[in-house]
Amino acid sequence: MTSFRPYEPDQQLLLPPSLRDWLPSDHLVWFISETVDQLDVGEILEGYRDGGQGNLPYHPAMMLKILIYAYATGVFSSRRIARHIEENIAFRVLAAGNTPDHRTICRFREQHLAAFECLFVQVVQIAGDAGLVRMGTLAVDGSKIRANASKRKAMSYERMQQEEKRLRREIRALTGRATKRDAAEDVEFGADFRGDQLRRKRTSRPWSVGGSRATYRSGARARQPGRQSRRPMPRDAWRRLFNRNGGARSTSSESTSPSHPSDG
Repeated sequence: MTSFRPYEPDQQLLLPPSLRDWLPSDHLVWFISETVDQLDVGEILEGYRDGGQGNLPYHPAMMLKILIYAYATGVFSSRRIARHIEENIAFRVLAAGNTPDHRTICRFREQHLAAFECLFVQVVQIAGDAGLVRMGTLAVDGSKIRANASKRKAMSYERMQQEEKRLRREIRALTGRATKRDAAEDVEFGADFRGDQLRRKRTSRPWSVGGSRATYRSGARARQPGRQSRRPMPRDAWRRLFNRNGGARSTSSESTSPSHPSDG
């Protein structure tokens, strides 16, 4: 008999998993996470109230990491980002167990748009110095963001200013595309709906995996509109049918007595 590697989906983890084990060490996620942790996000922090009641906001650093990674990898829809946070390992690592919905993601970008674009530019510039942008890790509409700065080529102050302006235009195009995508999906699905959840009329499943599917199918047929279940024919109905046909008729002279009920 063929042997397979252990596969036990219901096995409980004996120790908490380390996020560092989920992705290779050279993954773009680690670069973005470490870079954002070094940036000054004071302008964004000023927009939050001290104390207060209600739900606690998500950490701005986490939101920045998710948005920068999403836009750098071509994911602009806030709904798709929210779905990736639930299903995609890279997004889950950046979220670290948090699950902001699409409205929260969209609202964060809109409320801190200027600061976000500025920080995004800084990340791209740092990536350019590290060679990541020149290697094509970050992308805009499928085309690679160009980074002319390198460790081997000095740039004049004027040229650096021109490069920064160009990056700002490209980052602004990214956020503009994300804004348009969210607005279009708000119209298509409704502002409060993500558009991919299953909408069920019943809260319970119609049949369980371990149950009988045949039972479910027969029940479903019985619930079809206009469908009536078959009931046994009453005995007097047999008599009326027998009399209407003129009684039992032998097919040959040697036939036996009819099997239908007699008139008595």
